[in-house]
Amino acid sequence: MKKTSELPWASGPGEILRHGLSLLSRDTDTNRRLAMISIDNAVELMTKTYLGLPKRITGLSIPRKEYNDIAESFPALLDGLEKYAPDKLDGIDLGTIEWYHRLRNELYHQGNGLTVERDKVEIYAELANLMFKNLFGEELVPHATPATELLGEFMATWVSIERVMYRLAELTYPNRQEGQRINIGPISSFLARDKTLDKSLASEIDQLRQIRNQIVHGVSDYKSIVTADLMKNMQRVLAALEKKLSSLGEKEN
Repeated sequence: MKKTSELPWASGPGEILRHGLSLLSRDTDTNRRLAMISIDNAVELMTKTYLGLPKRITGLSIPRKEYNDIAESFPALLDGLEKYAPDKLDGIDLGTIEWYHRLRNELYHQGNGLTVERDKVEIYAELANLMFKNLFGEELVPHATPATELLGEFMATWVSIERVMYRLAELTYPNRQEGQRINIGPISSFLARDKTLDKSLASEIDQLRQIRNQIVHGVSDYKSIVTADLMKNMQRVLAALEKKLSSLGEKEN
């Protein structure tokens, strides 16, 4: 069954995103290029749409003139998202999104003879789907294969790990500047240093972060890395973090 968004403002980017993934049903060089372009267009449109929504919906106060400037380019849209909605970026590395956008530009402007690996298109589709869920609260695109379904589960679980890490950081560093989000990269090291986390658990989180980065940057083949055993390990790490968060919350209360 074709899934549609219940949010009227999300239907446009959702339709483009679904179309991009549907092109992969027939795997050709042309279809992979067109899928990459469609997915990137969806990312641009969903970002522009979210930042342009009324304050009553998002709670964001973006001056009209500034929004018009932000909407002029893809990098400016990402800057605007980082500035006004950093809480919507769990699991999203904007540098990675911009890298895929540049790859899309190469395909669009120099498309004759250029191709793109299917893995890169599938990873960008999962990142786009994750961004759609962060912005609009819905997971829209069905997974193309069992492998991409596992990839989607991997990314979603990493988002959950990040969110618990941020909450732990908020409890550990209560005097940080209001609204400041600590860089997720070194958080596990900081929390281990301050004895919020065991060093062994912090090391496992760092290893998972490295795996995540290798996958989204196309360094490693996600099909050989994202396995059922890896997912079990991630769930164990997440459960340990949630247990730690619960104990700290009880102490705070």
